Amino acid sequence: MHTFYADNGLITGEDAKHAFRVLRLRTGDQITVLDGSKRYRAVIAAISDKSAQAELIEELPSNEPDIKVTVYQGLPKSEKLELLAQKLTELGIYRLVPVKMERSIAKLDGEKRIERLERISREAVKQCRRSRPLIIDPVTGWNSAIEKMKQHDIMLVPWENAGSLRLKEVYNDNKNARDIGILIGCEGGISENEIQQAPAVPVSLGPRILRCETAAMTAAAIVMSLFGDI
Repeated sequence: MHTFYADNGLITGEDAKHAFRVLRLRTGDQITVLDGSKRYRAVIAAISDKSAQAELIEELPSNEPDIKVTVYQGLPKSEKLELLAQKLTELGIYRLVPVKMERSIAKLDGEKRIERLERISREAVKQCRRSRPLIIDPVTGWNSAIEKMKQHDIMLVPWENAGSLRLKEVYNDNKNARDIGILIGCEGGISENEIQQAPAVPVSLGPRILRCETAAMTAAAIVMSLFGDI
């Protein structure tokens, strides 16, 4: 079934136009409706190219994991952050926090850029059958990020100089952790000073150096596999 966001069953804007003109949906067709936190099986009660009214039939089982994983991403180039907004949504990650770090060169310009990341996440939700998109924070300074990191059950930082400690070993000692943070450096990596300041356990992702976006997706997938539902 095709998936749409709706407010009290009302589908508007581009979604309504796409449903009517492209998908050629009509009254009586079944769809999936998202309200930002839940999924429903629904049937179209009325439709035009400007709006569609869906009648909710039943709430669908949630595909949300029973853990909350937050990725703190050292601010990379915008196209990499857009990729992460999509892929972390698919993986079931709870929150993405762009962080201004010592070696960050890229800038994230204002609310419009955050809104674009949110749109990318919302579209990914439709494809992967999640109930809700990523929470995407505004760009956060390093000191503020540290305070947020302290709130998790466990905080991890993949680092090339972490030695031999792997995520599986950390999991074995923290199996009951349900709120997990992952800190990823920007393109230039994490500085020694940041490693010392971060309230995080340095872990290895293997003998090869990964690009920041690869490291974020790899660490997120491993954490979801160990602690979550992958």
